[in-house]
Amino acid sequence: MTHSPLTPGIVSGRLPADRIAANFADHTPPLDAHEAHVAADRCYFCHDAPCITACPTSIDIPLFIRQIATGTPEAAATTIWTQNILGGMCARVCPTETLCEEACVREVAEGKPVEIGRLQRFATDTAMAKGLHPFARAASTGKTVAVVGAGPAGLSCAHRLAMHGHDVVVYERRAKAGGLNEYGIASYKSTGDFAQKEVEWLLRIGGITVQTGVELGRDVTLDALLARHDAVFLGIGLGGVNALRAEGEDRAGVANAVDFIADLRQTADLTKLPVGRDVVVIGGGMTAVDAAVQSKLLGAENVTIVYRRGQEKMSASGYEQEHATSAGVRIICNAAPVAVHGNGAVREVEFGYMADTPEGLKATGETFRLKADQVFKAIGQTLAGAPEGAVLEGGKIAALPARVWAGGDCTAGGEDLTVTAVAQGRDAAEQINIFLRG
Repeated sequence: MTHSPLTPGIVSGRLPADRIAANFADHTPPLDAHEAHVAADRCYFCHDAPCITACPTSIDIPLFIRQIATGTPEAAATTIWTQNILGGMCARVCPTETLCEEACVREVAEGKPVEIGRLQRFATDTAMAKGLHPFARAASTGKTVAVVGAGPAGLSCAHRLAMHGHDVVVYERRAKAGGLNEYGIASYKSTGDFAQKEVEWLLRIGGITVQTGVELGRDVTLDALLARHDAVFLGIGLGGVNALRAEGEDRAGVANAVDFIADLRQTADLTKLPVGRDVVVIGGGMTAVDAAVQSKLLGAENVTIVYRRGQEKMSASGYEQEHATSAGVRIICNAAPVAVHGNGAVREVEFGYMADTPEGLKATGETFRLKADQVFKAIGQTLAGAPEGAVLEGGKIAALPARVWAGGDCTAGGEDLTVTAVAQGRDAAEQINIFLRG
Protein backbone atom coordinates (compact mmCIF):
# COMPACT_ATOMS: atom_id res chain seq x y z
CA MET A 1 0.00 0.00 0.00
CA THR A 2 1.11 3.56 -0.71
CA HIS A 3 0.44 6.04 2.11
CA SER A 4 0.21 9.83 1.96
CA PRO A 5 1.97 11.56 4.92
CA LEU A 6 -0.79 14.20 5.14
CA THR A 7 -3.73 11.80 4.80
CA PRO A 8 -2.43 8.44 6.06
CA GLY A 9 -5.87 6.82 5.82
CA ILE A 10 -6.06 7.36 2.05
CA VAL A 11 -3.99 4.62 0.43
CA SER A 12 -3.71 2.74 -2.86
CA GLY A 13 -3.63 -1.02 -3.29
CA ARG A 14 -6.39 -1.88 -0.80
CA LEU A 15 -7.38 -4.83 -3.01
CA PRO A 16 -5.33 -7.12 -5.27
CA ALA A 17 -5.41 -6.54 -9.01
CA ASP A 18 -7.68 -9.51 -9.79
CA ARG A 19 -10.32 -8.31 -7.29
CA ILE A 20 -10.19 -4.78 -8.71
CA ALA A 21 -10.56 -6.13 -12.26
CA ALA A 22 -13.59 -8.21 -11.25
CA ASN A 23 -15.15 -5.29 -9.36
CA PHE A 24 -14.85 -2.95 -12.35
CA ALA A 25 -15.99 -5.44 -14.99
CA ASP A 26 -19.06 -4.62 -17.08
CA HIS A 27 -21.89 -3.96 -14.61
CA THR A 28 -24.56 -5.10 -17.11
CA PRO A 29 -23.07 -7.63 -19.55
CA PRO A 30 -24.23 -7.36 -23.19
CA LEU A 31 -26.89 -9.64 -24.63
CA ASP A 32 -25.82 -12.25 -27.14
CA ALA A 33 -27.83 -12.73 -30.35
CA HIS A 34 -30.11 -15.42 -28.89
CA GLU A 35 -30.78 -13.41 -25.72
CA ALA A 36 -31.53 -10.33 -27.81
CA HIS A 37 -34.11 -12.22 -29.90
CA VAL A 38 -35.81 -13.54 -26.76
CA ALA A 39 -35.85 -10.06 -25.21
CA ALA A 40 -37.17 -8.49 -28.43
CA ASP A 41 -40.00 -11.01 -28.65
CA ARG A 42 -41.43 -9.61 -25.39
CA CYS A 43 -42.21 -6.25 -27.05
CA TYR A 44 -45.88 -5.61 -27.94
CA PHE A 45 -44.81 -3.12 -30.67
CA CYS A 46 -47.41 -0.66 -29.34
CA HIS A 47 -48.90 1.70 -31.93
CA ASP A 48 -48.98 4.63 -29.46
CA ALA A 49 -45.84 3.46 -27.69
CA PRO A 50 -45.41 5.24 -24.34
CA CYS A 51 -41.71 4.32 -24.39
CA ILE A 52 -41.12 6.72 -27.32
CA THR A 53 -42.79 9.57 -25.43
CA ALA A 54 -40.61 8.80 -22.39
CA CYS A 55 -37.37 8.92 -24.43
CA PRO A 56 -35.85 12.44 -24.50
CA THR A 57 -34.48 11.74 -28.00
CA SER A 58 -37.77 10.17 -29.23
CA ILE A 59 -36.19 7.02 -30.65
CA ASP A 60 -38.74 4.79 -32.42
CA ILE A 61 -38.26 2.00 -29.89
CA PRO A 62 -40.87 -0.48 -31.21
CA LEU A 63 -39.35 -0.17 -34.71
CA PHE A 64 -35.78 -0.85 -33.63
CA ILE A 65 -36.87 -3.77 -31.45
CA ARG A 66 -38.86 -5.24 -34.38
CA GLN A 67 -35.73 -4.88 -36.53
CA ILE A 68 -33.75 -6.86 -33.94
CA ALA A 69 -36.53 -9.49 -33.78
CA THR A 70 -36.35 -9.89 -37.59
CA GLY A 71 -32.58 -10.37 -37.56
CA THR A 72 -31.47 -6.90 -38.75
CA PRO A 73 -29.70 -5.28 -35.77
CA GLU A 74 -27.75 -3.03 -38.14
CA ALA A 75 -31.02 -1.46 -39.32
CA ALA A 76 -32.03 -1.15 -35.66
CA ALA A 77 -28.81 0.76 -34.96
CA THR A 78 -29.57 3.18 -37.79
CA THR A 79 -33.05 3.77 -36.35
CA ILE A 80 -31.44 4.57 -32.97
CA TRP A 81 -28.62 6.76 -34.31
CA THR A 82 -30.98 8.80 -36.50
CA GLN A 83 -32.42 10.23 -33.27
CA ASN A 84 -29.53 9.68 -30.85
CA ILE A 85 -26.04 9.63 -32.35
CA LEU A 86 -24.61 8.58 -28.94
CA GLY A 87 -27.06 5.70 -28.65
CA GLY A 88 -24.28 3.28 -27.68
CA MET A 89 -23.29 5.21 -24.58
CA CYS A 90 -26.90 6.06 -23.70
CA ALA A 91 -27.69 2.33 -23.78
CA ARG A 92 -25.09 1.95 -21.02
CA VAL A 93 -25.73 4.99 -18.82
CA CYS A 94 -29.35 6.07 -19.38
CA PRO A 95 -31.60 5.68 -16.32
CA THR A 96 -33.97 3.57 -18.45
CA GLU A 97 -35.70 2.46 -15.25
CA THR A 98 -37.16 5.99 -14.92
CA LEU A 99 -37.57 6.69 -18.65
CA CYS A 100 -38.54 4.25 -21.44
CA GLU A 101 -38.64 1.08 -19.33
CA GLU A 102 -40.73 2.69 -16.61
CA ALA A 103 -43.26 3.66 -19.31
CA CYS A 104 -43.22 0.18 -20.92
CA VAL A 105 -46.64 -1.51 -21.03
CA ARG A 106 -45.11 -4.72 -19.70
CA GLU A 107 -43.66 -2.85 -16.72
CA VAL A 108 -47.11 -1.49 -15.89
CA ALA A 109 -48.80 -4.89 -16.35
CA GLU A 110 -46.16 -7.30 -15.02
CA GLY A 111 -43.48 -5.27 -13.24
CA LYS A 112 -40.91 -6.53 -15.76
CA PRO A 113 -40.35 -4.21 -18.74
CA VAL A 114 -38.85 -5.03 -22.11
CA GLU A 115 -35.07 -4.61 -21.68
CA ILE A 116 -34.92 -1.59 -23.98
CA GLY A 117 -31.50 -0.38 -22.83
CA ARG A 118 -29.80 -3.74 -23.33
CA LEU A 119 -31.47 -4.20 -26.72
CA GLN A 120 -30.28 -0.74 -27.77
CA ARG A 121 -26.76 -1.69 -26.76
CA PHE A 122 -26.98 -4.97 -28.69
CA ALA A 123 -27.98 -3.12 -31.87
CA THR A 124 -25.41 -0.32 -31.67
CA ASP A 125 -22.55 -2.58 -30.55
CA THR A 126 -23.30 -5.02 -33.38
CA ALA A 127 -23.26 -2.26 -36.01
CA MET A 128 -20.15 -0.55 -34.60
CA ALA A 129 -18.29 -3.88 -34.50
CA LYS A 130 -18.99 -4.20 -38.24
CA GLY A 131 -17.61 -0.70 -38.85
CA LEU A 132 -20.94 0.74 -39.96
CA HIS A 133 -21.50 4.51 -39.92
CA PRO A 134 -24.74 4.91 -41.90
CA PHE A 135 -24.60 8.68 -42.44
CA ALA A 136 -23.09 10.77 -45.22
CA ARG A 137 -22.36 14.49 -45.40
CA ALA A 138 -24.42 16.79 -47.57
CA ALA A 139 -22.62 19.00 -50.09
CA SER A 140 -20.42 21.61 -48.41
CA THR A 141 -22.20 24.85 -47.54
CA GLY A 142 -19.00 26.82 -46.92
CA LYS A 143 -20.32 27.79 -43.48
CA THR A 144 -18.39 27.12 -40.27
CA VAL A 145 -19.70 26.60 -36.76
CA ALA A 146 -17.80 26.66 -33.47
CA VAL A 147 -18.92 24.07 -30.93
CA VAL A 148 -17.57 24.76 -27.45
CA GLY A 149 -17.41 21.59 -25.37
CA ALA A 150 -16.92 18.05 -26.66
CA GLY A 151 -19.46 16.46 -24.33
CA PRO A 152 -22.71 14.75 -25.38
CA ALA A 153 -24.45 18.02 -26.34
CA GLY A 154 -21.49 19.35 -28.33
CA LEU A 155 -20.75 16.07 -30.13
CA SER A 156 -24.41 15.55 -31.02
CA CYS A 157 -24.63 19.10 -32.38
CA ALA A 158 -21.36 18.76 -34.31
CA HIS A 159 -22.38 15.49 -35.99
CA ARG A 160 -25.76 16.82 -37.12
CA LEU A 161 -24.20 20.06 -38.44
CA ALA A 162 -21.58 18.05 -40.34
CA MET A 163 -24.36 15.92 -41.87
CA HIS A 164 -25.92 19.13 -43.17
CA GLY A 165 -22.63 20.05 -44.89
CA HIS A 166 -21.31 22.65 -42.48
CA ASP A 167 -17.69 22.63 -41.25
CA VAL A 168 -17.40 22.32 -37.48
CA VAL A 169 -14.56 23.14 -35.10
CA VAL A 170 -15.02 21.68 -31.61
CA TYR A 171 -13.14 23.45 -28.81
CA GLU A 172 -12.63 21.27 -25.72
CA ARG A 173 -10.88 22.38 -22.51
CA ARG A 174 -9.79 18.87 -21.48
CA ALA A 175 -7.22 16.58 -23.06
CA LYS A 176 -9.86 14.26 -24.55
CA ALA A 177 -13.27 14.65 -26.17
CA GLY A 178 -16.29 12.96 -24.59
CA GLY A 179 -17.24 15.22 -21.68
CA LEU A 180 -19.02 13.40 -18.87
CA ASN A 181 -19.10 10.20 -20.98
CA GLU A 182 -15.30 10.17 -20.72
CA TYR A 183 -14.76 11.82 -17.33
CA GLY A 184 -17.96 11.66 -15.32
CA ILE A 185 -19.60 8.22 -15.14
CA ALA A 186 -18.85 5.07 -13.20
CA SER A 187 -16.16 2.97 -14.88
CA TYR A 188 -18.17 -0.26 -14.55
CA LYS A 189 -20.95 1.25 -16.72
CA SER A 190 -18.66 1.96 -19.66
CA THR A 191 -15.74 -0.45 -19.94
CA GLY A 192 -13.08 -1.04 -22.56
CA ASP A 193 -12.51 2.66 -23.38
CA PHE A 194 -15.92 2.74 -25.08
CA ALA A 195 -16.33 6.52 -24.70
CA GLN A 196 -13.28 7.19 -26.90
CA LYS A 197 -14.24 4.51 -29.41
CA GLU A 198 -17.66 6.13 -29.78
CA VAL A 199 -16.10 9.58 -30.29
CA GLU A 200 -13.78 8.19 -32.99
CA TRP A 201 -16.76 6.47 -34.63
CA LEU A 202 -18.85 9.69 -34.55
CA LEU A 203 -16.05 11.74 -36.16
CA ARG A 204 -16.08 9.44 -39.20
CA ILE A 205 -18.85 11.63 -40.63
CA GLY A 206 -16.05 14.07 -41.61
CA GLY A 207 -16.08 17.85 -41.49
CA ILE A 208 -15.40 18.00 -37.74
CA THR A 209 -12.09 19.18 -36.26
CA VAL A 210 -11.50 18.80 -32.51
CA GLN A 211 -9.11 21.16 -30.71
CA THR A 212 -8.38 20.07 -27.13
CA GLY A 213 -6.89 22.19 -24.36
CA VAL A 214 -8.92 25.25 -25.38
CA GLU A 215 -11.15 26.82 -22.72
CA LEU A 216 -13.74 29.52 -23.28
CA GLY A 217 -12.84 32.63 -21.28
CA ARG A 218 -9.21 31.52 -20.81
CA ASP A 219 -7.91 30.77 -24.31
CA VAL A 220 -10.66 32.17 -26.50
CA THR A 221 -13.58 34.59 -26.10
CA LEU A 222 -17.11 34.28 -27.44
CA ASP A 223 -16.57 37.47 -29.49
CA ALA A 224 -13.46 35.93 -31.09
CA LEU A 225 -15.42 32.79 -32.00
CA LEU A 226 -18.25 34.86 -33.50
CA ALA A 227 -15.69 36.78 -35.59
CA ARG A 228 -14.19 33.49 -36.82
CA HIS A 229 -17.37 31.42 -37.37
CA ASP A 230 -20.89 31.86 -38.74
CA ALA A 231 -22.51 30.47 -35.57
CA VAL A 232 -21.52 29.16 -32.11
CA PHE A 233 -22.95 26.36 -30.00
CA LEU A 234 -22.12 26.22 -26.29
CA GLY A 235 -22.10 22.80 -24.64
CA ILE A 236 -19.81 23.83 -21.79
CA GLY A 237 -21.41 21.78 -19.02
CA LEU A 238 -21.03 22.76 -15.38
CA GLY A 239 -17.40 23.13 -14.32
CA GLY A 240 -17.87 24.45 -10.78
CA VAL A 241 -18.81 22.52 -7.63
CA ASN A 242 -21.03 23.84 -4.84
CA ALA A 243 -19.40 24.42 -1.45
CA LEU A 244 -20.53 22.50 1.64
CA ARG A 245 -20.65 25.73 3.65
CA ALA A 246 -19.44 23.69 6.62
CA GLU A 247 -16.59 24.66 8.90
CA GLY A 248 -13.35 22.86 8.04
CA GLU A 249 -14.29 21.77 4.51
CA ASP A 250 -10.83 22.86 3.32
CA ARG A 251 -9.11 20.09 5.34
CA ALA A 252 -6.97 17.53 3.54
CA GLY A 253 -9.01 14.51 2.48
CA VAL A 254 -12.04 16.55 1.38
CA ALA A 255 -12.44 16.49 -2.41
CA ASN A 256 -15.00 16.94 -5.17
CA ALA A 257 -16.69 13.69 -6.18
CA VAL A 258 -16.53 14.67 -9.87
CA ASP A 259 -12.73 14.97 -9.65
CA PHE A 260 -12.45 11.56 -7.99
CA ILE A 261 -14.59 9.97 -10.72
CA ALA A 262 -12.56 11.71 -13.44
CA ASP A 263 -9.27 10.51 -11.90
CA LEU A 264 -10.66 6.99 -11.65
CA ARG A 265 -11.77 7.06 -15.30
CA GLN A 266 -8.30 8.15 -16.43
CA THR A 267 -6.24 5.81 -14.22
CA ALA A 268 -4.88 2.86 -16.18
CA ASP A 269 -4.03 0.80 -13.06
CA LEU A 270 -6.73 1.11 -10.40
CA THR A 271 -4.57 -0.60 -7.78
CA LYS A 272 -2.56 2.66 -7.83
CA LEU A 273 -5.60 4.86 -7.08
CA PRO A 274 -5.77 5.85 -3.39
CA VAL A 275 -9.00 5.56 -1.41
CA GLY A 276 -9.87 6.00 2.27
CA ARG A 277 -10.80 3.33 4.78
CA ASP A 278 -13.82 5.36 5.98
CA VAL A 279 -15.39 7.30 3.09
CA VAL A 280 -18.28 9.75 3.45
CA VAL A 281 -20.06 11.05 0.34
CA ILE A 282 -22.31 14.08 0.77
CA GLY A 283 -25.14 14.36 -1.78
CA GLY A 284 -28.07 12.43 -3.22
CA GLY A 285 -27.59 12.23 -6.98
CA MET A 286 -25.92 9.94 -9.49
CA THR A 287 -22.50 11.48 -8.83
CA ALA A 288 -22.84 10.62 -5.13
CA VAL A 289 -23.82 7.02 -5.93
CA ASP A 290 -21.03 6.60 -8.50
CA ALA A 291 -18.40 7.97 -6.11
CA ALA A 292 -19.65 5.86 -3.19
CA VAL A 293 -19.96 2.56 -5.08
CA GLN A 294 -16.56 2.95 -6.73
CA SER A 295 -14.93 3.76 -3.38
CA LYS A 296 -16.32 0.46 -2.12
CA LEU A 297 -15.11 -1.37 -5.24
CA LEU A 298 -11.60 0.03 -4.67
CA GLY A 299 -11.56 -1.49 -1.19
CA ALA A 300 -12.89 1.18 1.20
CA GLU A 301 -14.21 -0.60 4.30
CA ASN A 302 -16.98 1.80 5.32
CA VAL A 303 -18.75 4.00 2.78
CA THR A 304 -21.70 6.21 3.69
CA ILE A 305 -23.84 8.53 1.57
CA VAL A 306 -25.42 11.35 3.59
CA TYR A 307 -28.30 13.32 2.05
CA ARG A 308 -30.07 16.30 3.57
CA ARG A 309 -33.64 15.34 2.58
CA GLY A 310 -35.68 12.12 2.63
CA GLN A 311 -34.60 9.16 0.52
CA GLU A 312 -37.60 9.54 -1.82
CA LYS A 313 -36.23 12.98 -2.82
CA MET A 314 -32.81 11.72 -3.86
CA SER A 315 -32.26 12.45 -7.56
CA ALA A 316 -30.49 9.08 -7.93
CA SER A 317 -33.14 6.58 -9.01
CA GLY A 318 -34.44 3.83 -6.74
CA TYR A 319 -32.54 1.35 -8.91
CA GLU A 320 -29.26 3.21 -8.35
CA GLN A 321 -29.91 3.55 -4.61
CA GLU A 322 -30.51 -0.19 -4.41
CA HIS A 323 -27.32 -0.82 -6.39
CA ALA A 324 -25.40 1.29 -3.86
CA THR A 325 -26.79 -0.53 -0.82
CA SER A 326 -26.21 -3.94 -2.45
CA ALA A 327 -22.57 -2.90 -2.93
CA GLY A 328 -22.32 -2.28 0.81
CA VAL A 329 -22.90 1.49 0.88
CA ARG A 330 -24.93 2.87 3.77
CA ILE A 331 -27.39 5.70 3.05
CA ILE A 332 -28.28 8.20 5.78
CA CYS A 333 -31.00 10.74 5.00
CA ASN A 334 -32.31 13.96 6.57
CA ALA A 335 -28.85 15.12 7.68
CA ALA A 336 -26.63 18.00 6.56
CA PRO A 337 -22.93 18.67 7.26
CA VAL A 338 -22.16 21.06 10.11
CA ALA A 339 -18.38 20.79 10.38
CA VAL A 340 -15.39 18.77 9.20
CA HIS A 341 -13.14 17.89 12.15
CA GLY A 342 -9.48 16.89 12.19
CA ASN A 343 -5.96 18.13 12.78
CA GLY A 344 -5.01 19.26 9.25
CA ALA A 345 -6.66 16.23 7.64
CA VAL A 346 -10.28 15.12 8.07
CA ARG A 347 -10.96 12.64 10.89
CA GLU A 348 -14.71 13.08 11.43
CA VAL A 349 -17.66 14.82 9.84
CA GLU A 350 -20.32 16.31 12.09
CA PHE A 351 -23.88 16.30 10.77
CA GLY A 352 -27.09 17.87 11.99
CA TYR A 353 -30.43 16.13 11.54
CA MET A 354 -32.85 18.06 9.31
CA ALA A 355 -36.63 18.30 9.22
CA ASP A 356 -38.28 18.88 5.84
CA THR A 357 -41.05 21.37 6.74
CA PRO A 358 -43.48 23.37 4.55
CA GLU A 359 -41.20 26.35 5.21
CA GLY A 360 -38.14 24.42 4.00
CA LEU A 361 -35.36 22.42 5.65
CA LYS A 362 -34.82 23.16 9.33
CA ALA A 363 -32.17 21.84 11.72
CA THR A 364 -33.58 19.81 14.60
CA GLY A 365 -30.65 20.67 16.85
CA GLU A 366 -29.60 17.02 17.14
CA THR A 367 -26.15 16.13 15.74
CA PHE A 368 -23.98 13.05 15.15
CA ARG A 369 -20.48 12.36 13.86
CA LEU A 370 -19.13 9.93 11.28
CA LYS A 371 -15.54 8.74 11.24
CA ALA A 372 -13.95 9.71 7.91
CA ASP A 373 -10.52 9.88 6.34
CA GLN A 374 -11.93 10.81 2.92
CA VAL A 375 -14.94 13.00 2.13
CA PHE A 376 -16.45 13.57 -1.31
CA LYS A 377 -18.67 16.55 -2.10
CA ALA A 378 -21.46 15.63 -4.54
CA ILE A 379 -23.93 18.42 -3.86
CA GLY A 380 -24.39 19.74 -7.36
CA GLN A 381 -22.36 21.63 -9.92
CA THR A 382 -22.47 25.22 -11.09
CA LEU A 383 -21.61 27.15 -14.24
CA ALA A 384 -17.89 27.88 -13.93
CA GLY A 385 -18.09 31.16 -15.86
CA ALA A 386 -20.92 32.79 -17.79
CA PRO A 387 -20.05 33.64 -21.40
CA GLU A 388 -20.29 37.32 -22.29
CA GLY A 389 -23.81 38.40 -23.19
CA ALA A 390 -25.49 35.36 -21.61
CA VAL A 391 -28.61 35.79 -19.48
CA LEU A 392 -28.67 33.40 -16.52
CA GLU A 393 -31.64 31.85 -14.76
CA GLY A 394 -31.03 29.82 -11.61
CA GLY A 395 -27.31 29.92 -12.36
CA LYS A 396 -27.73 28.43 -15.86
CA ILE A 397 -27.89 29.89 -19.37
CA ALA A 398 -31.42 31.03 -20.31
CA ALA A 399 -30.72 33.41 -23.22
CA LEU A 400 -27.78 34.23 -25.49
CA PRO A 401 -26.68 36.85 -28.05
CA ALA A 402 -27.47 36.48 -31.75
CA ARG A 403 -25.79 33.59 -33.61
CA VAL A 404 -25.18 31.69 -30.35
CA TRP A 405 -27.02 28.57 -29.18
CA ALA A 406 -26.51 26.34 -26.13
CA GLY A 407 -27.52 22.91 -24.83
CA GLY A 408 -26.84 20.34 -22.14
CA ASP A 409 -26.20 20.82 -18.44
CA CYS A 410 -25.15 24.48 -18.80
CA THR A 411 -28.67 25.51 -19.89
CA ALA A 412 -31.80 26.13 -17.85
CA GLY A 413 -33.43 23.10 -19.56
CA GLY A 414 -30.54 20.72 -18.85
CA GLU A 415 -31.32 17.64 -16.74
CA ASP A 416 -27.88 16.18 -15.97
CA LEU A 417 -28.62 13.32 -18.39
CA THR A 418 -26.54 12.28 -21.39
CA VAL A 419 -29.69 11.55 -23.40
CA THR A 420 -31.18 15.02 -22.74
CA ALA A 421 -27.90 16.70 -23.71
CA VAL A 422 -27.84 14.69 -26.97
CA ALA A 423 -31.40 15.77 -27.78
CA GLN A 424 -30.64 19.44 -27.11
CA GLY A 425 -27.45 19.37 -29.19
CA ARG A 426 -29.27 17.69 -32.08
CA ASP A 427 -32.19 20.15 -31.96
CA ALA A 428 -29.87 23.17 -31.75
CA ALA A 429 -28.02 21.89 -34.84
CA GLU A 430 -31.30 21.82 -36.76
CA GLN A 431 -32.03 25.42 -35.70
CA ILE A 432 -28.48 26.52 -36.64
CA ASN A 433 -28.83 24.80 -40.02
CA ILE A 434 -32.07 26.68 -40.75
CA PHE A 435 -30.39 29.95 -39.72
CA LEU A 436 -27.28 29.33 -41.86
CA ARG A 437 -29.38 28.48 -44.91
CA GLY A 438 -31.34 31.68 -44.50
